[in-house]
Amino acid sequence: MHDIKWIRENPEAFDAGLARRAVSAMSADILTLDKERRAAEAQAQQVQTERNALAKQIGIFKGRGEDASALIDRVSQSKKQQGALEERAKDLGERLNAVLAAIPNLAMDDVPDGANESANVEIRRWGDPRTFDFTPREHFDLGEALGMMDFETAAKMSGARFVLLSGGLARLERALGAFMLDHNTQKWDYREVNPPALVRANALYGTGQLPKFAEDLFHTEDDFYLIPTAEVPLTNILADSIVGEDTLPRRYTAMTWCFRSEAGSAGKDTRGMIRQHQFTKVEMVSVVTPEQSENEHERMTACAEDILKQLRLPFRTVVLCTGDMGFSARKTFDIEVWLPGQGAYREISSCSNTGDFQARRMNARYRPQETKKPQFAHTLNGSGLAVGRTLIAVIENYQQADGSIEVPDALRPYMGGIEVIATDAG
Repeated sequence: MHDIKWIRENPEAFDAGLARRAVSAMSADILTLDKERRAAEAQAQQVQTERNALAKQIGIFKGRGEDASALIDRVSQSKKQQGALEERAKDLGERLNAVLAAIPNLAMDDVPDGANESANVEIRRWGDPRTFDFTPREHFDLGEALGMMDFETAAKMSGARFVLLSGGLARLERALGAFMLDHNTQKWDYREVNPPALVRANALYGTGQLPKFAEDLFHTEDDFYLIPTAEVPLTNILADSIVGEDTLPRRYTAMTWCFRSEAGSAGKDTRGMIRQHQFTKVEMVSVVTPEQSENEHERMTACAEDILKQLRLPFRTVVLCTGDMGFSARKTFDIEVWLPGQGAYREISSCSNTGDFQARRMNARYRPQETKKPQFAHTLNGSGLAVGRTLIAVIENYQQADGSIEVPDALRPYMGGIEVIATDAG
């Protein structure tokens, strides 16, 4: 959500920021609604003031034994007039909030301009892609050959974009999730949380998935939504709260199932586990002061990168351009892992700084130690990591000529000492 006061004071800068996000200028329409709303509120207050004065006159008239019926009629009319004005102000306020709620966050100044992912800028790489003495296969070919990755049986139960993992690969996915949680909590000071996977609409509104992206969500008949990411419940921990500045930063991590309808992804990654309706992800969320915000963004990204380094998986980190960023983000770093079966880098983590955009929507504030006046916090979120995509990366990067999968050293303590996943293992 955008600060209407800032828009009033900086309409040209606001429109320029919208243009960078490929959104037409809106300040004039927004400020017209805002002006009408404030005028209705002021008129309602003026009517209230006048009625208070009339009430005093009524008391004086009655005290002198004079007829106050005309004044009483005016008070009655005044109440109706005030009610109508307050209703108009409320309606205008709701219309204004609906407009503001549909506008994406403005990009930071150092975010590259561009229409799509082709304008993203690589900022670093780590690790050299492995050289194979055989033709590397994609994860679904390897998993199906092992008899541990079954799309056909999953489709009978649930339809397309689901998978049934078993044996060694099911255990490897579990090991990855446990490894990531231990990494985030023990090395990077995140607090582990086990949040609800069903939330109400207000939680999704707070993080920006609603109202704009309703078609991407699974919605139950009794008005729950399945979470598309643990970012939703983790960020909403501080919704409608005021916390002390000395309690920030707050860092949360959780491993949850995530559910996405992939409504806008028809025809994309239809084979394999890259794009599923249900997937496991370890999420990171930070709530910080504005002064901590940019450093926390770098720290969060480093945390996600560190997981890939420990797994010895080559990756590159890119900063997303204005046309490729998510709705709530003001700056995003994507981490892309090397998949030898595809011969390409694919996204495995997205770490975003949303500034105070989400905090305004969910009324998450902190109390500065000096001024004591509550201010909106800054929120950040990142994948640390997408477990299913990390499983894909491990399968493809650690595949062997006979189709078996070597277990990375970092995961062996979580695998009961298993070093290789083969058809007779698991």
